[in-house]
Amino acid sequence: MAVINRIAGFAEEMAGWRQHIHANPEIGFDCHQTAGFVVERLREFGITEIETGVAESGVVAVIEGQGADAPDAPVIGLRADMDALPMEDRTGAPYAAVGRGASHACGHDGHTAMLLGAAKYLAETRAFQGRVVLIFQPAEEGPGGADVMVREGVLDRYGIEQVFALHTLPGVEAGGFYTAPGPIMAAVDTFYIDIKGVGGHGAYPQETRDPVVAACGMVQAIQTIVSRNHDTRQSLVVTVAQIKTGSADNVIPETAYIDGTIRTFDKGVQEMVHRRLSEIVAGQAAAYGVEAELRIDLGYPATVNDPEAVELAAGVARGVAGAAPVITDRPREMGAEDFSYMLEQRPGAYLFIGQGEAPGLHNPAFNFNDEIAPVGASFFARLVETAQPPR
Repeated sequence: MAVINRIAGFAEEMAGWRQHIHANPEIGFDCHQTAGFVVERLREFGITEIETGVAESGVVAVIEGQGADAPDAPVIGLRADMDALPMEDRTGAPYAAVGRGASHACGHDGHTAMLLGAAKYLAETRAFQGRVVLIFQPAEEGPGGADVMVREGVLDRYGIEQVFALHTLPGVEAGGFYTAPGPIMAAVDTFYIDIKGVGGHGAYPQETRDPVVAACGMVQAIQTIVSRNHDTRQSLVVTVAQIKTGSADNVIPETAYIDGTIRTFDKGVQEMVHRRLSEIVAGQAAAYGVEAELRIDLGYPATVNDPEAVELAAGVARGVAGAAPVITDRPREMGAEDFSYMLEQRPGAYLFIGQGEAPGLHNPAFNFNDEIAPVGASFFARLVETAQPPR
């Protein structure tokens, strides 16, 4: 088994879909044009059960297979994200979204095209039991369309029992699959610190309470969370990303601002970091005689794959990948992914599909490799047929 012949037969059509989406990028929840394009294709495939406006611009569609009306009919969910990034397109492709202030630099155009390809095939063949639910999701890049879809009841309303997703990965062999059981991507939180002191003339620091020195003290102390408060056998990143303060070389400013990111896999580690940040900010503020306010925004949780779902997906991937590798012990990453919200509610798996040599994700020159789209579409299709085989 390798790429499904029928899917290979409309590979050029899939490339056309992908390039159309690439040329018309949309950001966040405002994926209405992309959603409209998806719905047009789904209707062309003969799919009639389609819900729109989920999480503002998301699309959910159902393909019924054999015995779909049975009370115990199995239901599998397949998810693709649709949104682009707020950055200029530097691909140089004829279909580049030049001057749009948005670019599909993370491959979501390809994810959508792969799921559409699987939908076309599955709607034609229906060689599976139960139902497959296609989830076209906005706002993966922020602020979390998967979370909104879960809270709006998509998993419950459609009776989804397990859920799967693919993400393109540059720098590894094209058409290979890469995943692991358990945590595969990190939870992400963001912290913000506002410092207020007493400003004044740079020549008379004794008349001020300097927020610059306090900010430097806080940043230095924050570095000790990883080096002195954390068990090094567990993964943790605490990064200070911004310090903003001051307006002139002879003025001690009144305020300073710090922010950064926290990446964890373990909730206990996450709680420790939050506690230490609070203690450091309060302690350093007292030491330097300034006021300081800490705010922590909880972001995406860790993406945790179900081991049995990984085993199922890996077996399917081996049948589709041909000579390309299927790796099931990929090291976990400190990046984050909002598919984690769906995996918190249902067993499933998140896999990377190799893009080949290419600029990295979120690089303005990144462009999805259309040659791997039939591989991804075949994976989705075979996954449904394997998980819910016809009788």
